[in-house]
Amino acid sequence: MLTFTMKITTILFVSAQIILTHSCNPKKSSPPSGQVRVTNVSPNFNESSNDNIDWTLTEEKKLKQRQKLPLKYEEVFRGMGMGDEYVTAVMNYENDKENLTLKEIYENQVMERVNNAEREWKHLVDFARTLNPDITDEEDEDLVSQRIKLFIEISEIFDNAKICPYNNQTCDLKKPNQLIIGDRFIESIDYEELSYLWTAWRNATGRKLRGIYTKFVNVDRVLAKKVGLYGHTEVWLASFNSSTFQKDCEAIWDNVKPLYEELHAYIRFKLGERYPSKIKPEDPIPAHLVSNLLGETFEGLFSLLVPFPNVSIDMDVELKKRFSQDLEGIRGMFETANGFFMSMGMMNMSSAYGPKSMLMEPEGKRVSCNPVSYPVGRNDMRIRMCAEVILQDFMIMHHELGHVQHFLSKQNGTYFDRLKPDYPGFEEAVGDVIFLSAGTPQHMAKIGLLENNSSLSKESTINYLMQVGLQKIAVLSFTYVIDAYRWKLFDGTIEPGNWTYYWVKMRSDIQGLIPPVIRDEQDFDIGSKYHVANDLQTISYFVSHILQFQLHKGLCKIAKQYPAQPLHQCDLYGSKEAGTQFSKLLQTGKWENFLEETLGENGMNASALLEYFSPLYEYLKEYRAEKNYPIGWSKTAFKAFVRSG
Repeated sequence: MLTFTMKITTILFVSAQIILTHSCNPKKSSPPSGQVRVTNVSPNFNESSNDNIDWTLTEEKKLKQRQKLPLKYEEVFRGMGMGDEYVTAVMNYENDKENLTLKEIYENQVMERVNNAEREWKHLVDFARTLNPDITDEEDEDLVSQRIKLFIEISEIFDNAKICPYNNQTCDLKKPNQLIIGDRFIESIDYEELSYLWTAWRNATGRKLRGIYTKFVNVDRVLAKKVGLYGHTEVWLASFNSSTFQKDCEAIWDNVKPLYEELHAYIRFKLGERYPSKIKPEDPIPAHLVSNLLGETFEGLFSLLVPFPNVSIDMDVELKKRFSQDLEGIRGMFETANGFFMSMGMMNMSSAYGPKSMLMEPEGKRVSCNPVSYPVGRNDMRIRMCAEVILQDFMIMHHELGHVQHFLSKQNGTYFDRLKPDYPGFEEAVGDVIFLSAGTPQHMAKIGLLENNSSLSKESTINYLMQVGLQKIAVLSFTYVIDAYRWKLFDGTIEPGNWTYYWVKMRSDIQGLIPPVIRDEQDFDIGSKYHVANDLQTISYFVSHILQFQLHKGLCKIAKQYPAQPLHQCDLYGSKEAGTQFSKLLQTGKWENFLEETLGENGMNASALLEYFSPLYEYLKEYRAEKNYPIGWSKTAFKAFVRSG
């Protein structure tokens, strides 16, 4: 059995699928915690659940239950559902980490869920045995306890990782360290400093995790086999309910790749001007130069990459003209964001950013600043955020209110609507649909944040699409490669002796990025990502960044703004028709029906995203022809940066 200390150290990790958040602002995240946010609600898998085991299974029922098996396996290790008491305990503690009473309540809630794991595992094995009588229980060791223990060790190493600043590389890490890595990756253009930070973070995380993670993969594969599964890959993919999901993702990425390659070539050319002796024109880009510690977005490079700097408008300055950097100003920004939803006839969400929510970082308290919207009871959602009067936080407000609207919409549905987990990626997609309207120059002009004539030029449109593309196009490549690699890791396609080689190769193949220094098989660079250390898939974010553009297109068609005007100029503000259909979609989650009815499309595809960014794509091709720089990258250059054995 796990000790009390080991149990309470799981914190959010054992129940990470319940609430997982990440600040979209890298300045507020140290160590970096990821790119996106997942909220999932699953019924408890226990004797009192509505999903009790049917001990008289027919062959037809066995097939259906077999399809549910991977999801039940996942539930054992994912907190067994979302309880209001647990969520409240988590958020109260994260909003005041020095409060010992809140800490004790929080630890008790976490202990309760960890204690459930072994009991739930026995139910799962019994359930699996009804489907396959050959499954035996011959393991001498408690594999579930092993898995949890390894999971805790991995999480603790990642959570406690620290590095010294570049100008003080021998600092005492036991003392408070004020370095915020995300800040330096945006602020610094020093090639050697960025290389140091990139390498030091991976030494403090992935390299320390390599041996433990190998054991974790091995134990997980044994456990999966014990209940009749092929491995963790099968568990993850089961939630997408498609036998062709991997091939579908590959096909979608192949469709997006020409756009990504044009953006990649443009970035490499511009970086070559900044680092003329460091960038080879036909090689992958050194990963430490893309302004993001993990290489998941490139938006920190916008000041270097902005196509038309003379017409670029600093929206942070414009926001500060209207909103003050105090609680009144922050609430004013939320009111403006909430006004977007209300203009569409959707629910008023002012209670979510009321006095019970934390909207600014409090003085004298140690808190978590990752933006999150969270339920504390039926029809009661709150927001936690350390907001500033900047454009990035203004957009995050729209995103979080999208989650609030989604939650409140489901509360008005049937019991089964509230209980049913959303398709992975749908939650994030709906959070960003309004973002695609609210960030446009047209909308900023409509709400008085820009002069009308500043939003109508071709140049300002290209600037805007570049800014959005550096985030949304780039993150597709990152979220895809993370899980495409781990699928091969967990199903045994990649042997432990080649983990680093294939990570460097796949990242070069898909993202066109290479390490700044040589890597070897003691490294585990993918372990520098929060989602890897906490056993969370990222492909759902790939899904969300495809799906949100399709949903946006469908709603724009309902609003009769598309195809009357280009998709990237559509602003849903004020459309009651779109608001009615959006509310219905949020309540039911039936996005496939929505796409079929509005666009005549059967499932996900990249056409809406490609259409949205088509002006940027054309601009990038024209610019490349003018400057005569190459596109694509060497598929063998990565070999110089990885050492086998």
